[in-house]
Amino acid sequence: MTRRAGGASRRFWQLAVIVPLVAAVAGAASLTSPWRLIELKIFDYFSTIAPPAPTEDSPIIVAIDEPSMAEIGRRWPWPRDLHATLVRSLRAAGAKAVGLDIIFAEPSAAAGDAALAATLGPDVVLAADETIIRTPQADQRIRVEPLPAFTEAGAKPGIASVLLDGDGIVRRMPPYADGFATRLLEATGVAPGSPPPDALIQAFGPARTFQTVSYYQALDPKGFLPPGIFRDRIVIVGLSMQSASGVDSGGADVFATPYTVRSRNLIPGAELQATVLENLARGLFVTPAQASLAALSTIAGALLAGVVIWRGTGYVTGLVSVVTIVLFFGASFLLLHYGRFYLAPLAPSLSFAGVAAIQSARDYAAERRRRMRITRAFSQYLSPVLVGRLADDTGQLKLGGERRELTILFCDVRGFTTISEEMKDDPEGLTRLMNRLLNPLSDVILKAGGTIDKYIGDAIMAFWNAPLDDPDHARHAIEAALGMLKAVDALNVEREAEADIFARKPHPLKIGIGINTGDCVVGNMGSDFRFNYSALGDAVNLASRLESETKAFGVSILVGEQTARRAGGKIALAELDSVRVKGKSEAVAVSTPVPEASAEALAEHAAFLADVRMGRTTSHDPRFEKLSKTLPRVDGFYRLLKQRFSDRGEVG
Repeated sequence: MTRRAGGASRRFWQLAVIVPLVAAVAGAASLTSPWRLIELKIFDYFSTIAPPAPTEDSPIIVAIDEPSMAEIGRRWPWPRDLHATLVRSLRAAGAKAVGLDIIFAEPSAAAGDAALAATLGPDVVLAADETIIRTPQADQRIRVEPLPAFTEAGAKPGIASVLLDGDGIVRRMPPYADGFATRLLEATGVAPGSPPPDALIQAFGPARTFQTVSYYQALDPKGFLPPGIFRDRIVIVGLSMQSASGVDSGGADVFATPYTVRSRNLIPGAELQATVLENLARGLFVTPAQASLAALSTIAGALLAGVVIWRGTGYVTGLVSVVTIVLFFGASFLLLHYGRFYLAPLAPSLSFAGVAAIQSARDYAAERRRRMRITRAFSQYLSPVLVGRLADDTGQLKLGGERRELTILFCDVRGFTTISEEMKDDPEGLTRLMNRLLNPLSDVILKAGGTIDKYIGDAIMAFWNAPLDDPDHARHAIEAALGMLKAVDALNVEREAEADIFARKPHPLKIGIGINTGDCVVGNMGSDFRFNYSALGDAVNLASRLESETKAFGVSILVGEQTARRAGGKIALAELDSVRVKGKSEAVAVSTPVPEASAEALAEHAAFLADVRMGRTTSHDPRFEKLSKTLPRVDGFYRLLKQRFSDRGEVG
């Protein structure tokens, strides 16, 4: 649906309303929680496409898992002197730092607490917890720290709490300056930078993506593990129960991450802390776009849509729109993976799609209205197929008048005055009769691709090659004329049968048809109040006069010289004579179609006419009878010609 000439201003103001309106609606919607969750879901999928992998010196997990429970043979929680043994074992194996993702906030057996405190040092980080309880009156912050004896021994507390989004997924980097992962990095002598507010976590994979060993194996690494497995590594110790890692089953100290959308599994808290640590150490966390930039991208999407659909909407612009939206998502993905920056593609994509969809709907509605106007205007004088073609391609229509070569057909009922006088007491019957005749004649014209100009009482005017191009307009007009004769014959057979049934005198119907080709002016003509799609020109007048001359030539169809030249070789034509019609200074050669004639019959007819013109025949010439049989459509012409010779008593 392309933009019409002169409609640029109207389209500009349409888009001037639609673009800011859609951008404002999309911008307002982007502030709602459901919208933000959808954007975060997109982040989940993007961030888990070809994610970075842990490196060789990434943290190693010591899992408090089912095999360890079975091997140690004790119920959880285990005595703290066992943890002391683990710390000594890891330190001896070369670990740089040990993080116990276990909160030791309450005293246990004195001997166990003392053993653990004696083992702790600055290379050990203990988990702490911070919770905010929100009430209508105030927000209460509750912090749970390890026992003072443990921190006094040199261990550093680190907040292991994480932030959950509205859908229960951990995506945000912990906002704590003394977070568990931060403290572990500091214990190794690294000073991690602070991520920006609301920075997003880059996930590495499902559960057990980080190298993991069981707790009981870490107690005796020489007996169960490869040599040097802990050397210069950060070790994180925590619960990792595989029997409770599914989304549906849940469990203690397990969390949903962006990778949960793919794996449907939760990951243990120890692995989540390792993920946060890797994000800090390698700078992999993702910075979300600020609200102002997101708003600008929304406006840009709407403006870009306005540019794309400025010239119109259709299949091409639809394809361009799809490609553009794909590019929005692709750009967001590339920014995330290579720029560690997340600009959600949802708002610009939907603002683009919104503008394109609304303007497309408006264009479609306008096109439908144009089609309906064209259909209403042309359905009375064009076949449904041609009306459909014209409505599909309005560029073929030039209203207001244009110069074109047309083939014009005039058809008139012979003896209509006599029929009218005989049926003067039955005007309704006369009307029905004309309708019965004009309906099949009109149907033949429309099926042959003609345009019905008008009905003039018992006459029809039609033309070909407008409003749609028809390279074979002359042939199609002649074929329509032949079809109209057959339609009249069929109607006469019906009426004769009806006359026999009702014992009435039949009124045989006959028609005369004149066909001519020439340049005309065609278009919507009339007044401001009423107009008709019509043709004007000398060729139209000649076609009308040829129709009148059919009686003088004794044939049903007369074809003008230009029409015969146009249809030459496609339909057999028998030339009759040259005639000087009213209003024409030069004689016009006329023919009549004889589609069933053989080449020999046409040659004999031409030779006979040459003899007539040269005065080499009489009314007794046997060729009159012979040609009447071989060319029955020209029989009336032969009889009139013979009668003329007889009346004159002389040769032609």
